[in-house]
Amino acid sequence: MTSLDTSPRWPRLVKGHGTGNDFLLLADPTGERELAPADVAALTDRHRGIGADGVIRAVRTSVAAATEPAAAAAGADAEWFMDYRNADGSVSEMCGNGLRVFVAFLVDEGLAVLPDGGHLDVVTRAGTLRVHRTGVDLTADMGRWGVPGGDVALAAGSDVLVTVAGVAGQRPGLSITMPNPHVVIAVADDAELAAADLTGAPLVDPVPAGGTNVEIVRAEGEVVREGRRYGVLRMRVHERGVGETLSCGTGACAAALAAQVWAGPEAPSDWIVHVPGGTLVVALGPDRAVSLSGPAVLVGDVQPR
Repeated sequence: MTSLDTSPRWPRLVKGHGTGNDFLLLADPTGERELAPADVAALTDRHRGIGADGVIRAVRTSVAAATEPAAAAAGADAEWFMDYRNADGSVSEMCGNGLRVFVAFLVDEGLAVLPDGGHLDVVTRAGTLRVHRTGVDLTADMGRWGVPGGDVALAAGSDVLVTVAGVAGQRPGLSITMPNPHVVIAVADDAELAAADLTGAPLVDPVPAGGTNVEIVRAEGEVVREGRRYGVLRMRVHERGVGETLSCGTGACAAALAAQVWAGPEAPSDWIVHVPGGTLVVALGPDRAVSLSGPAVLVGDVQPR
């Protein structure tokens, strides 16, 4: 038997996704449900469990403050803490697609109200982040990006070398925190992008101490929409603790930032990022601020046995 079979009965869960990046969500306002890594891994297993890229637990910030420094620092500024776990059960700082889906879940469960034109603050391990609603669209303020290699890496456009199965040679990569760790590499054409074998983790040299997501991007020029200029990227991603996913919100932000660095000072600030699961829009603002827009879909209820 798996740990899912022998663990205490799971509460009702909700399945949701953002551009195919899928999650199992549960409401645990008083923090009574412990998410043991083995149980999360069994639940998210796509063959022996329910299947998902991660599990998100909604806990009141006042409760989470006892064990989570970010929740303690937030105080009473936001009611809900987003406890995100990767598919292997490991803890993650946050998830851009998951953040939008989390807010949609809170609203659908009657745990929060988000009127058109309004916003909702959510506490994550990356700090308190704000999600805005415009019609049916949700836009998340993702915090500020960082570059571990500093100005030297920004000037060079890279600070590591990456080997991806199916892609010839080592490729220079740029390390970016969003705040999850990412390394972004570029390929020349769609054939190279398609040839990348992401069934295993790409090799990053030097090896990041805490692991990293790896984004492979292909630049597809620019478009103008409603008077705004957008760079266009196509992206695949291997997420640490998960494997290849149909989308990654923080990864799309990191990819847009890397593309802007590579393109130079005349590059757009707005980016359309096509991922296997759909399309995301990234806005790179002043003072290293980033926002991410995209869908948040609740699929249905799940009651594990």
